[in-house]
Amino acid sequence: MTSDRLQVVRRRAVRTTSALAGLVLSTALVAACSGDDPEPEAAATPTPTSSGTARDAATLVRANPFTGEAVPDGIPQHRAYLVKIENTDAGAPQSGLGEADLVVEELVEGGLTRIAAFFYSDLPKKVGHVRSTRTTDIALVSPTGGQLVASGGAGKVVSQIRGAGVSFASEDTGNLALTRDPGKSAPYDRLLDLKAHADAQSSPGKAPQPYLPFGAGAPEGKAMPKAFGVRFSPTTTTAWRWTGSRYTRPGSHAPSSDDFKPDTVLVLHTKQADAGYRDPAGNPVPETVLTGNGKAQIMHGGKTFTARWHKKNAKAPFRFTIGSKKPLRLPAGKVFIELVPVGSGGVRTR
Repeated sequence: MTSDRLQVVRRRAVRTTSALAGLVLSTALVAACSGDDPEPEAAATPTPTSSGTARDAATLVRANPFTGEAVPDGIPQHRAYLVKIENTDAGAPQSGLGEADLVVEELVEGGLTRIAAFFYSDLPKKVGHVRSTRTTDIALVSPTGGQLVASGGAGKVVSQIRGAGVSFASEDTGNLALTRDPGKSAPYDRLLDLKAHADAQSSPGKAPQPYLPFGAGAPEGKAMPKAFGVRFSPTTTTAWRWTGSRYTRPGSHAPSSDDFKPDTVLVLHTKQADAGYRDPAGNPVPETVLTGNGKAQIMHGGKTFTARWHKKNAKAPFRFTIGSKKPLRLPAGKVFIELVPVGSGGVRTR
């Protein structure tokens, strides 16, 4: 091919790429403006960032959908996995959290909490201890098109998961192989080789769309104490500490070498509903309502600011606004989401 011919082909490729980028952006803007809930703009893909530097349009697809960070070699071409993990002393130590892309802490019965960890860029050979699912997990995993992985679940919950079209793997449904930790007793002894489980799937599934809106422009925020707590109930408060570079959980059930240490702690104030059944001890099981909107408290870089979260339905991604409904994008990096109940939950600095 001659030099002139090669230049023409390159120019056409650039024009095609620009046209496609414009089409994606236009489609996202139309979607963001529809509906009654005042949703901010929804970008089809996050702008990948590395050390705070924006990349050009050619790299838009090369960003981790859970962190917004640049992935120079391209994102993995497989589904994401959301694994339910015990979050009490009975299930300690937790395994695999250090390799998670994003972690969620949700309220369960008895005022306790459970971890829901997204794995995508890395698939650990040891994750646990794996516990049962709740209806809250449907709205968490649905936007990703990924697979929900748990030790089991109440029949009512499993029926709702299937009705929502969510891929589900568990011991109860017979499509998940878990091993037993000899040092623990049931039901706190289940461990998962996530790499082997993913390799055994008949199809790798599809790569997820961006889970959170990432980009520049977030307010600097105001200074806050290095140590703070996130309260879920009278019996459960998760302790946090800013180290100067990351957030850590003092008293975490994971060893420091294998813990999830986020760049951002995102506290979403959410309504709680009755899931419609009770646990074996007779406690009513709550469901976190993840549709609509509510207050969001964002901790990043040792500072904090307040915004509002929005989610149109179970399959829709989270969006955020600040001030007079101005779209908000979060700083790129690992995020820990705390789903606290409206009223009784929140951030405590004393």
